[in-house]
Amino acid sequence: MIVDAHLHVWDRTVSEYAWIPPGPLARSFGLDDVRVALAAAGVEAVVLVQAEDSEADTHAMLAAAGDPLVAGVVGWVRLDDPTTAAAQLGAYGRRLCGVRHLVHDDPRDGLLDLPAVRASLRLVAEAGLAFDVPDAWPRHLGAVAALADALETLPVVVDHLGKPPRGTDAMDAWERALRAVAARPRAVAKVSGLARPGQPFTAQALRPVWDVALDAFGPARLMYGGDWPMTAPEGGYGPHWAVVRELIDELSPAEQADVLAGTATRTYALRR
Repeated sequence: MIVDAHLHVWDRTVSEYAWIPPGPLARSFGLDDVRVALAAAGVEAVVLVQAEDSEADTHAMLAAAGDPLVAGVVGWVRLDDPTTAAAQLGAYGRRLCGVRHLVHDDPRDGLLDLPAVRASLRLVAEAGLAFDVPDAWPRHLGAVAALADALETLPVVVDHLGKPPRGTDAMDAWERALRAVAARPRAVAKVSGLARPGQPFTAQALRPVWDVALDAFGPARLMYGGDWPMTAPEGGYGPHWAVVRELIDELSPAEQADVLAGTATRTYALRR
């Protein structure tokens, strides 16, 4: 079984998605736009991940979760207001499997250390949900290890391997920060969203970050994510999948099973 643990859908008539630049991403994307490509890759289930810090985006994903393809939703709650966060967690329902906030767009560098945010994330842990951290490098990856220490029952998911700065002098610092997170046993990471402007996207080009992630987390704490439709401008789902699959195919069958489905199923408590 293959689970894509990081897929987006968005409806521009429902919400603004102000971060989307003019161009090929500036339209609505739904499951029907990617269904054929998922089937061709052998993907049997997906986790929808929030693309905006809004209830509107989360409710749109929860509505889409009626599709048999959807195994769970990583939605948004207001982390700096525990009372609101509690109400949102109670309202979203059983399809919610995790929570995410666009930390890279938040102006507060110490966001993950704020007492209110920690209180909200404690509620997330008590609800049996995971917490995704997107694009954590460079501003937030260093705080993720401390967060994992403070909330030991909270599964922390580092999206996109923290967004490694491939092709730059910052790679060593990124590796140290990622390994610090990996030293926390409830932390996992997504092999997703690794394209970088101006850098090649091939198995050979990704190998340095793949090798670090594999050594730091092991297959049992890595999960595959396609990050569609962010891949649409670079050829779409299929070409991205082919590159990542080339690396995963080097693993043993049991290790492949973890990266392709097992880690996501355990982390998000997915039920099919």
